[in-house]
Amino acid sequence: MADLNKFRGVFPPVPTIFHADGQLDTVGMGALIDKLVNDGVNGMLILGSGGEFCHMPKAQRFEVAEFAVKHIAGRVPVLLGISSPSTQEVIEFGLHADKLGVDAVLVLNPYYALLNEEYMYNHFRTVAESIRSPVILYNFPALTGQDISVNLIARLAKEVSNIIGIKDTVDNISHVREIINQVRPISSDFVVFSGYDEYMMDTLIMGGNGAIPATSNFASQITCGIYRAFKAKDYETMFELQRQLSRLSTVYSLETPFFGVIKQAIKLCGLNISTEVLAPVQKLSEEKKQQLMKVLTFAGIPYQDR
Repeated sequence: MADLNKFRGVFPPVPTIFHADGQLDTVGMGALIDKLVNDGVNGMLILGSGGEFCHMPKAQRFEVAEFAVKHIAGRVPVLLGISSPSTQEVIEFGLHADKLGVDAVLVLNPYYALLNEEYMYNHFRTVAESIRSPVILYNFPALTGQDISVNLIARLAKEVSNIIGIKDTVDNISHVREIINQVRPISSDFVVFSGYDEYMMDTLIMGGNGAIPATSNFASQITCGIYRAFKAKDYETMFELQRQLSRLSTVYSLETPFFGVIKQAIKLCGLNISTEVLAPVQKLSEEKKQQLMKVLTFAGIPYQDR
């Protein structure tokens, strides 16, 4: 049985850093990983949504996973995204994750073809029973087109021992609340991460584990600060940081998807990485970069135009 205590706090979804030709930039990626470890994050998510897994060929996903796990080298726990619309392909990515020895894998419900609940259940159960790595569900209905219902989450937690938690990216804190209320009586240590940065504090207060916030890649002092203040019962600091995070969270509305926004913010905030993204997405425009700098100023995040 996995040690679930390791799944607490701030696990940034780490962007994948690319050269202009779309190939993995190992120097930039390694520098970002090292920065995050030094910033005091509690773990990392590799190949999440912000890692651009959805626009990578299979071989590149294997390459990124192998490099990241090797470079992290056990310094913090690793979640690895293995999602695909194909159950068989998810299992293939999961078996690769098993070989790498990751701490857990993150699995979306299949996207494009809408599934009835029994088919969705079958997907998650088949994946979880085919691999050794613990499975954390990934609920992001704004992108997949379907919510993983609380009833289904509870059923999976009860019937599939290798499913240990969820990243809930739903823009409504009541969804997290109901997962905790309905699933924790079935599985008392079921891991609950908020996918939305600004719901991290509420998730912690309700008994959840933490968050997987992209802003931690460039402003970890806020999200990691909220978690540290929560643990220390320093509520005034926690509230002030939460207000700052609420101002910062408008970065997600600057561009769709937000891949280029996060990379540009990382660079502005001091780490000189490539801001290249994979097609069909393009690098952040100069106009959007100026808007990003205004948000950083509004949120009180120091930066240098570069």
